[in-house]
Amino acid sequence: MTADRPSERTARIIRVNHAGEFGAQRIYAGQLAVLGRSAVAPVLREMKAQEERHLETFERMIVERRVRPTVLHPVWKVAGFALGAGTALLGRRAAMACTVAVEEVIDSHYAAQSAELDGHEEELGLAIEQFRAEEREHRDQARDLGGERAVGYPVLRRAIRAGSRAAIWLSERF
Repeated sequence: MTADRPSERTARIIRVNHAGEFGAQRIYAGQLAVLGRSAVAPVLREMKAQEERHLETFERMIVERRVRPTVLHPVWKVAGFALGAGTALLGRRAAMACTVAVEEVIDSHYAAQSAELDGHEEELGLAIEQFRAEEREHRDQARDLGGERAVGYPVLRRAIRAGSRAAIWLSERF
């Protein structure tokens, strides 16, 4: 049984979160393609597995609530993998810097969504809060693994954060 169609704002939240979780698991796939035999691989695999569970939740919501996914899905498939692999090619710390930067943006993004929902859309709000906590764990693990000590960290962080914010804006709308 399908639910009634959600409001346009709820649809945007589901669409962008679906796109973001898809992109996140692609970033980890790219990092694992390069660092899959390194000491950091188990951490990356666990992060990717959590992102896949997040994605499954939003995929279910997209179907149940009849929300149109972003038309940019093919772009995020390639861009996410390229970002993950590209930063991993710069080294373990750069890969972790990528995770720190992305997860900082996602934490802020999920916090804003949670405040906007303000108790409405209970299932969606609970998912956002749970996933936000896990994204913060990813950020903290990446910091512990030297992400903030990557060569060129301030520039890398700014670029990845700007790209993440642009992806959010685009995915909400298209």
